[in-house]
Amino acid sequence: MTVSPCRSNLFVDHKDLYQFLVAVQEKCVKNNCRQIVSISQEIDLVDPLLVFDQLTQANEINFYFEDKGKGEAVAAIDAVTKLHIDGANRFTQAEYFIKSCLKKIINFGNANLPFSGPHFFCYFSFFDKNTQLDYPFPSATIFLPRWQVAVKNQRCILVTNLIINANVNIERLLENVQNKIDFIQSLEYYSVNIDSFPAKLSQKSVTNAAQFKRSVVSALDKIRSSHLSKIVLADILDVKSRNQFNLVKSLNNLRQIHPNCYIFSISNGKGQNFIGASPERLISINNQQLITDALAGSAPRGKTPAEDAANANDLLNSEKEKHEHSLVLDFITQRLSQLGLLPQILAPRLRQLSNIQHLWTPISATVPTNIHPLKIVAQLHPTPAVAGASQDVACAEIRRYESFERGLYAAPLGWIDSQGNCEFIVGIRSALIDGDRARLYAGAGIVAGSDPHKEFAEVQLKLQALLKALV
Repeated sequence: MTVSPCRSNLFVDHKDLYQFLVAVQEKCVKNNCRQIVSISQEIDLVDPLLVFDQLTQANEINFYFEDKGKGEAVAAIDAVTKLHIDGANRFTQAEYFIKSCLKKIINFGNANLPFSGPHFFCYFSFFDKNTQLDYPFPSATIFLPRWQVAVKNQRCILVTNLIINANVNIERLLENVQNKIDFIQSLEYYSVNIDSFPAKLSQKSVTNAAQFKRSVVSALDKIRSSHLSKIVLADILDVKSRNQFNLVKSLNNLRQIHPNCYIFSISNGKGQNFIGASPERLISINNQQLITDALAGSAPRGKTPAEDAANANDLLNSEKEKHEHSLVLDFITQRLSQLGLLPQILAPRLRQLSNIQHLWTPISATVPTNIHPLKIVAQLHPTPAVAGASQDVACAEIRRYESFERGLYAAPLGWIDSQGNCEFIVGIRSALIDGDRARLYAGAGIVAGSDPHKEFAEVQLKLQALLKALV
């Protein structure tokens, strides 16, 4: 994130805020209730990843999300309120939780700033219930952060969410807020230093190539017998370091290596983090305008311009890859139509990343105000790009083939604001970090015509892209 020269002080007026909070507290005393005050203000530009590094605590949940291509990044730190959910109704319960919280929130500050106002950060697991009890994340988490620092279009916005009740000391609360703001602003003179961190990956386990290829062969038999038309099989790579992995170094590496991907990190507040560089947007809504992506069908990048162009041409003309892509495209348009939306298919194109390229078709739609973003997320997850088709059969087969817990891998994660704007991505090209150990995840879509050796090579290509960021 590029930092521009310091601008003049743009903070909200301290006296006005004090009087506002006192008035809110008087209301709380009168009604025997509590309120959440969401304070939005523009501050001098600072890298949200640096704020994330300096403010996060191991015992607090947090979320980092960056789209370098759009010049956006946001760090959400600690939780004012949160909800953990398991079960089939998790999206509906999450929607109800957000709506209930919004009724208790009072806004203060400039509502016209980008990323202003309350934002709820959400992450869901692939399946509605994790079967392995030791998996460190619940199947759904939604939280409103205590501190949110975002950058968009070279403007930096701080959102502070405070709980006000009859007993809170307003003067002390404001003093703590100002101290935190002063600390955040002091960080603008620094940058994320990655040179001081030595490469430290000492050993890694190899994936079981034979087992993965056997699974592909078995899946192809089922496809030939018409039980399903596609299944996405994932594999894992477990790595161990001589030291604890440095989360900020890995995230900074990811955003340098994969500038065209969404960079993310999620903490469970118990010492484990889920990080990655995903090329796949699930949905983005801005002023009721939705964009989603059909992203399926892959080929490696070439080592030379001629080889790269040849690989791209092969991808665009491959019947197998186009079939895989069409399954995703048809699924998304059908599911959006079932919600009463009118999806518009944009021109197909290539999504070219640092080491791999995909067939990519954006899809747009207008979202009525009565359809909550999480209804759309629930309708689309999991797409054939990460599960298969038909969905129910593919998911049952995934449980049978994969001996590990997918957890947050290939599942929705993102944010929703109070106006129904949102950004959700799919947590692929990802890793679960736990101290000095990491588990990397990647998958490949299996359709008629898939070659077990090529599918295994595709998975390894995706794993290696993430592995480079951890070294």
